[in-house]
Amino acid sequence: MGWTNAIEDILQRYGGQGGAPGGANPAAAPANPHQDFQQVAQAAPPDLLSSGISQAFHSGQTPPFPEMLSNLFSHSDPNQRAGVLNRLLGTLSAGGFSGLPGLGSLSSLFSGGKVTPDQANQVSPAQVQQIAEHAQRQNPSIVDEISGFYAQHPEIMKAAGALALTIAVQHILKNR
Repeated sequence: MGWTNAIEDILQRYGGQGGAPGGANPAAAPANPHQDFQQVAQAAPPDLLSSGISQAFHSGQTPPFPEMLSNLFSHSDPNQRAGVLNRLLGTLSAGGFSGLPGLGSLSSLFSGGKVTPDQANQVSPAQVQQIAEHAQRQNPSIVDEISGFYAQHPEIMKAAGALALTIAVQHILKNR
């Protein structure tokens, strides 16, 4: 069991066996999913944490991935913003997003290859949402890659909201 001993109280609150019988309704989850998520994030293996975050991004109960990513981006520091953008840009085909409405001007900003923190600060959350929409269409596995990134920076996930965190925690506990 190992890491689950550190979160035994959370296991009990989320149904004792990683979620209520029959698939818990996230709306009925405990009152402090932000704190629960942080405790689980500190204890759970990184791949399981990434899987839980991915589940939240894919859930039909949360906003679409590009919208959630835009919000997380707005709560990230410059280095984290650069990390997200580098992952997104890595999925784009040749020509990147120069043909996307409102994003052509970014092509020259990112012409050097890797996005720096200073460059990342020049990109708005709305632009990140557009880039994420395009990247997800070209490569749906970008959701899992971004999930892995945020598993390394779980403190930012509080911006995803209580429902997303509840879904992530339930998934982690169910698959432990």
